[in-house]
Amino acid sequence: MTEYFRLYIVFALLLLICTLCFGIVASWAFLYPETYNNTLPFYQLRPFHVSSALFWIITGATASISFYKNEVFQKQIKTKGLENIFLATWIIVILTIFGCYAFKQFGGREYWEFPPILCVPLLCIWIIFALSYFIPMWRSTGSKPLYVWMWSTGILFFLITFIEQNLWQIPWFRYSFLREMTVQWKANGATVGAWNQMIYGTALYMMVKISGDESIAKSKQAFFFYFLGLSNLMFNWGHHIYNVPGAAWIRNVSYVISMTEVLFLLNIIRGFKKKLVEREKLRHLIPYRFLIAAEFWVFANLFVVLLISIPAVNRYTHGTHITVAHSMIATIGINTMILLGSFAYILNVDEQNEKIKKRIQIGYWIGQWSLGLLGTSLLIAGTIKGYRETYLKMTSFQEIMHPAMPFLKLFSFSGIGLLVGLGLIAFSFIYCTCSQKRNMD
Repeated sequence: MTEYFRLYIVFALLLLICTLCFGIVASWAFLYPETYNNTLPFYQLRPFHVSSALFWIITGATASISFYKNEVFQKQIKTKGLENIFLATWIIVILTIFGCYAFKQFGGREYWEFPPILCVPLLCIWIIFALSYFIPMWRSTGSKPLYVWMWSTGILFFLITFIEQNLWQIPWFRYSFLREMTVQWKANGATVGAWNQMIYGTALYMMVKISGDESIAKSKQAFFFYFLGLSNLMFNWGHHIYNVPGAAWIRNVSYVISMTEVLFLLNIIRGFKKKLVEREKLRHLIPYRFLIAAEFWVFANLFVVLLISIPAVNRYTHGTHITVAHSMIATIGINTMILLGSFAYILNVDEQNEKIKKRIQIGYWIGQWSLGLLGTSLLIAGTIKGYRETYLKMTSFQEIMHPAMPFLKLFSFSGIGLLVGLGLIAFSFIYCTCSQKRNMD
């Protein structure tokens, strides 16, 4: 593990902590605008929170792929130079983006609200990362396990969707509000599918290594579900644009595909659990727990996903806190749990002393219960907003949100619990990263 890579791991974990901190303060700014408007307004805090979450997911995924690819392609050409350039410049550009937010310099679009000129270095950096992955992958021989195909798909489609998200900078797209909005919502939905491929591929690689059974990543059933996941990446964005005028067949295809959205990951985890012997599970207990947590939140999120994919229900839920609940459960409960499990595996956390492992266990359970409370409060608040806005035809935002405010306060409180729980885990991992450096020195 190089010095650059240790720094990258620490940076990723700090992004997770920043995500939670900015999220809590942003919720306070939303609930009590009269207190925060003059110092830390919601419109400034929200980009901090959203970008921290976005970059935590992508940084965690790229860190995992960078580490695992060296094991998978270890006999092939080394690309340490490209990898180190990516790791260093990725951190610099993200810090520059946060600096722009601090000085209230915006100008982008949803998820990418920083000045659009910074998309140029981000694009160049991603191409460098793609080269550092694809060069040794192309040089490797023999059949490729499923996780290699998933990493490759995620990296390639993230590049495509990132370019698509920036088409608004071309006047032809920007001069039509509907055209720009449609492309943006479509691209944002597909981007989630791209990083899911990278993260689910990481989960699959961990399962293979923990169980010692390579057939999990080479069976015909596994590849069938891979193509199912790929179809989701390419088409399930349709439920993001139900409210935009468009062809009926797009809605219909999107609806059918969305019904299968999370079956892919669920199938992989279930197959892994059947093949895993007790001895191996105990040997990698902490990564295993994070994978099982991801499975639980897949189940929990499945109900919400199926509902918001139904056009008649989407009419009530679109733009409410139900969409936020779906997004946060997926981001924290599924993606973050898998990435934390990956970091636990990379850092050999199971070999740490009992004090560290106990701290991680406490943080794990605080995080799970807090996420449950967070998701429930958002679902209730979103139901109230959707009913009063769509069914009762209310137009005053304050009147619509009045009965939902207690649940939003509960949501803010649960965010503190998440910060405590995941913060304990993140700082424990940072300690493990630094202790490894000391041991090597």
